[in-house]
Amino acid sequence: MVHSPTCPHPRFLLVPASEPQFPHLQTPDPGDPVWNVRWALCTRRSSGAAAPGSGATIFALSSGQGRCGIAVIRTSGPSSGHALRILTAARDLPPARHASLRLLSDPCSGEPLDRALVLWFPGPRSFTGEDCVEFHVHGGPAVVSGVLQALGSVPGLRPAEAGEFTRRAFANGKLNLTEVEGLADLIHAETEAQRRQALRQLDGELGHLCRGWAETLTKALAHVEAYIDFGEDDNLEEGVLEQADIEVRALEVALGAHLRDARRGQRLRSGAHVVVTGPPNAGKSSLVNLLSRKPVSIVSPEPGTTRDVLETPVDLAGFPVLLSDTAGLREGVGPVEQEGVRRARERLEQADLILAMLDASDLASPSSCNFLATVVASVGARSPSDSSQRLLLVLNKSDLLSPEGPGPRPDLPPHLLLSCLTGEGLDGLLEALRKELAAVCGDPSTGSPLLTRARHQHHLQGCLDALSHYKPSKDLALAAEALRVARGHLTRLTGGGGTEEILDIIFRDFCVGK
Repeated sequence: MVHSPTCPHPRFLLVPASEPQFPHLQTPDPGDPVWNVRWALCTRRSSGAAAPGSGATIFALSSGQGRCGIAVIRTSGPSSGHALRILTAARDLPPARHASLRLLSDPCSGEPLDRALVLWFPGPRSFTGEDCVEFHVHGGPAVVSGVLQALGSVPGLRPAEAGEFTRRAFANGKLNLTEVEGLADLIHAETEAQRRQALRQLDGELGHLCRGWAETLTKALAHVEAYIDFGEDDNLEEGVLEQADIEVRALEVALGAHLRDARRGQRLRSGAHVVVTGPPNAGKSSLVNLLSRKPVSIVSPEPGTTRDVLETPVDLAGFPVLLSDTAGLREGVGPVEQEGVRRARERLEQADLILAMLDASDLASPSSCNFLATVVASVGARSPSDSSQRLLLVLNKSDLLSPEGPGPRPDLPPHLLLSCLTGEGLDGLLEALRKELAAVCGDPSTGSPLLTRARHQHHLQGCLDALSHYKPSKDLALAAEALRVARGHLTRLTGGGGTEEILDIIFRDFCVGK
């Protein structure tokens, strides 16, 4: 940092990326001027700059890195208006929430930086609840670098940390914690189903549901406490405890239903595990390549080509999936193939959905009959309540069949015909996959909000466990304490009473500028 006698603001020099002056930070790309500016500006944090949420004004590039038509740089904090005046050399701020064209200039040299659209969002009517400014500049690296450096020279401004804008929105009551998680999921959404679920959570559906449950517990707790304090005076309405008990038991049922969703929301967020299995040469690798639309696996007429588990993330019918190609199930002819078969069986146990493949022209072979008896029959015999695994039987190579279809097999389970060679039957398979994955992951467009994180399940389970100790007929004081503990779990789920460590973990998933 240097001072110029002609400039009232400290100036920051670009630090060459080759000089490891800050070993605790990740070394920036020497060809990226934006990160070189952030590298230099980070000296302010190491020299006693204010911690997040202490009233400092933060700034960051909110749009993606790299060249683009428009880049968005934003600020949040009490000095946002001051920074806007300095960069635009304007005496008055532009109208709130209206885009205004302004010339941005370096506050030290007066050199023009860019002609940009600026938007002024006075708090509390802003994303963070604080005074905010957005600079919509041309997306060239030199322009972005110049504007970031100019903002860094304004007193009271410092670079934002990852997720700090959203954390300020949370701290100022603009978002609760489940909505923050929904926003993070929306940013990272890669499929239609993930986008729909994230939007529902961002809109507050899960938070509203938990607040309603918390209100039920608050009301029940108030009734129990009132009965403890005033029950002997006969000043309470009759049936107060009975009504509280009815409401608590109904809540237990609702909590149990949400906890029995078999982790569907977490699968929707992180991806369902779909395993393709079958005897050798059934067309498993061909199906994996067809569904992933790229050559993931080697396809060969030689049996036993695939000897290890090959995995690829794909978007299947709008749902996130980790698709696994496995070795053909048979008694291996060598130790390497035997290990591949062992891994295939191990992966089958972990599958959410099994795509069982058979050669439609070879159903009478010993390998096909053994596969039907050991894999297909065993999964199909399980009760849906006992296992979350689902199975689709696919008969491949339908192009080799006569027009009448496969030979008569009265013991053949429901199945789909497919030709990986011609693509015939693929639309029917995709529709069947959509229905199965909706059952595995949950349909984000209907029903109750899904639990997308282990944290959600932990607090709902804790709430349910606490309510199991609610027994007003035995001890009213202990019953009241059970209600307090249960209510505390619901409060922490939406962000009340959360520890700093938990908040740090949640907000670190955000990029800088969000």
